[in-house]
Amino acid sequence: MSSPAIQVRDLAKEYKLGERQARGYKSARDVIAGMFKRSNGNRASKETFWALKDVNFDVQHGEVLGVIGRNGAGKSTLLKVLTRITEPTLGEVRLRGRVGSLLEVGTGFHPELTGRENIYLNGAILGMHRREIAAKFDEIVDFAEVEQFIDTPVKRYSSGMYLRLAFAVAAHLEPEILLVDEVLAVGDAAFQKKCLGKMGDVAKKGRTILFVSHNMAAIQNLCHKACLLQRGELVAIGQVTDIITTYLQSAESIEDNTLEQRTDRQGNSKLRFISFKADNFICGSPTQFSIAYKGTIPLRNVHISTSVSNIFGEPVAYLSNDLTQDLFSEVTAEGEFVCRFEKMPLLPGTYTLNFYCTVNGIIADWITNAATVQVIEGDFYGTGKLPSQSYKVAISHEWKAINDKS
Repeated sequence: MSSPAIQVRDLAKEYKLGERQARGYKSARDVIAGMFKRSNGNRASKETFWALKDVNFDVQHGEVLGVIGRNGAGKSTLLKVLTRITEPTLGEVRLRGRVGSLLEVGTGFHPELTGRENIYLNGAILGMHRREIAAKFDEIVDFAEVEQFIDTPVKRYSSGMYLRLAFAVAAHLEPEILLVDEVLAVGDAAFQKKCLGKMGDVAKKGRTILFVSHNMAAIQNLCHKACLLQRGELVAIGQVTDIITTYLQSAESIEDNTLEQRTDRQGNSKLRFISFKADNFICGSPTQFSIAYKGTIPLRNVHISTSVSNIFGEPVAYLSNDLTQDLFSEVTAEGEFVCRFEKMPLLPGTYTLNFYCTVNGIIADWITNAATVQVIEGDFYGTGKLPSQSYKVAISHEWKAINDKS
């Protein structure tokens, strides 16, 4: 059996709190400041934090590994170590193959160079010949949709243009190992679908991918297996569905349902969503979810809705108190909205929820990708059978045969 494409052994990364991490050469000012801190026994610099602790795993050639975990679990630190942006404190990493990475918008781009120049620069860094890059150039530009600005310095690009080009370069220049961190957190649904499709194409060509994401639907759709990080430790690795279920059912994942700190929201904030809580979603079983909210005064004429999307951002279902005529003529300043199902109609899988609220017809709060839920297999029809996974909902129905013998 050949050696793994990615091999991680006893990996640990320690940060000293209160100190800047050394990056490149130090100026005279940095050296003097460091001497002053040491001479004064700066206490903060002695405090440490282990972002990664004793992490071990292998990724085989052609395998797609999803990495999940709450914020602060160590996911991004792991990728920074793998891409040699950050040096490990302990342990070692071995990468066997040409590595392409997209850790954040514009990583590896020189802001003063044009889009065209950055494409060739990144290709050269990967060890590609100019003719190899040229063969991929038109495909990259077409995917990124930046043809009009390809000879403009990338420092003038919008964040969306930057992201599209960065992903296009990382995915099209045929790295043998592709490392991707939350590329789907930015951009519209069409671009997210495009990225997923391209990563799927890369995987089918036998490339190795390590994909970090909070989007459980993307992890489930793209990855062959997954691993779960908690507080810097690798606590589980295995089949994607099993790892996602462990994550969603753990106390660690509950904290991810806090919405109060989300800044990527729209509305006048007369009412704000602050948290989400859900019972186990079992297909065909009674269930409910609740969205806690907070305002400053009692509010009138409140409308609440939730849209449910599949892996590609395509709408699957729409839930609204307006549709059911459960009207909220007045609500208290703080409380929660509860949505109940007699029989959960969604088929097994992972879904993304978007929350939307208006007060007197004006948007008060709107959060996309607000929560991810896992629907577990159940006996919706009482027959032990469900539609195939190519469908997304189960519908109560019955059949009769009427024979006209006249």
